[in-house]
Amino acid sequence: MSKSDKQDLSQNPASERIRYRLQQAGKRFHANDNISAFIEEGELDELQAEVQAKLKGVLDSLVIDTEHDHNTQDTARRVAKMFVREVFRGRYVDMPPSTEFPNVERLNELMIVGPITVRSACSHHLCPIIGRVWVGVMPNENSNLIGLSKYARLIDWVMTRPQIQEEAVSQIADLLMSKLQPDGLAIVMEADHFCMHWRGVKDSNSKMTNSVMRGSFLTNPDLRREFLSLMHQS
Repeated sequence: MSKSDKQDLSQNPASERIRYRLQQAGKRFHANDNISAFIEEGELDELQAEVQAKLKGVLDSLVIDTEHDHNTQDTARRVAKMFVREVFRGRYVDMPPSTEFPNVERLNELMIVGPITVRSACSHHLCPIIGRVWVGVMPNENSNLIGLSKYARLIDWVMTRPQIQEEAVSQIADLLMSKLQPDGLAIVMEADHFCMHWRGVKDSNSKMTNSVMRGSFLTNPDLRREFLSLMHQS
């Protein structure tokens, strides 16, 4: 890209500059992808301001008088901040630190973490998903270990993006497998989907439960049963 092209690009909105870098690198930017590596200093503020302006247009198109309705005068700013800095922040920030330490005691017994409360939004309607996650780990002498709070932080980082539950559990499993290098890993998520409660059939009782089993949890049915039994007692 020439110097003049770069100058032209610098005048574009932050979303266009970030999208350009992603496309040049051949990187995906789906709703549940983290794109923090392609965001430069100060651009998150610009992105939030851009989202705010466009949300003001959405409210105008909904024929909501944001000039005179005191309840909605600041709604575009609040929602933009919520999307960029809070409920979808897992797209825009680096993975939280999670120092791994060696398995000095050579632990090789089943460990269960959970339930961990998770919050996300479905990428179809951006309606809330509220649920719980259980993690089963079968370490080996070469595995890494992380502190209890780090599980919650890493899982929250994945879930604070527009998600589909079936994909979220796989993303969590991939992340923890890479961090821990265990013999086996099990993830179970049970969640309420507010696109069911709030719209459509308005079913207030339905939940979705799904799981991912890796390594020894996949090959050893006794281990899988032990995990599921202990999970239901928690």
